[in-house]
Amino acid sequence: MRQNRAARVGDEIQKVISQLLLTEVKDPRIPMMTSVLEVRMSSDLTHATVFLSVYGSDKEKQDCMAAMERASGFIRSQVAKRVKLRVAPEMHFKLDESIQKGMELMDLIDRTIKEDQARGGDNS
Repeated sequence: MRQNRAARVGDEIQKVISQLLLTEVKDPRIPMMTSVLEVRMSSDLTHATVFLSVYGSDKEKQDCMAAMERASGFIRSQVAKRVKLRVAPEMHFKLDESIQKGMELMDLIDRTIKEDQARGGDNS
């Protein structure tokens, strides 16, 4: 039961943080293409690990993560107001590059297929 509650709270916090990034956090270092992929809560709901996907260069990603750390107090206070919890969870931001790695893998597969077809290796 506790794990289900932690997952539900994490989903609610994910929605709140996504909305905050769209409407209220005005730091120019946070690109428009920043997504909250997942929020994992500790079992006692005192810590939230927020996984972010940031589209941009490595420097833009680093700047975005620095801006998120700087805005963490504001985000934490807004989460506390909007999600009814006894304790406002401490926010930990992590960069999730799984989407970018997946895109790179798809590009590699596409290039390999094209090279194979160019050599006449299409045996279908």
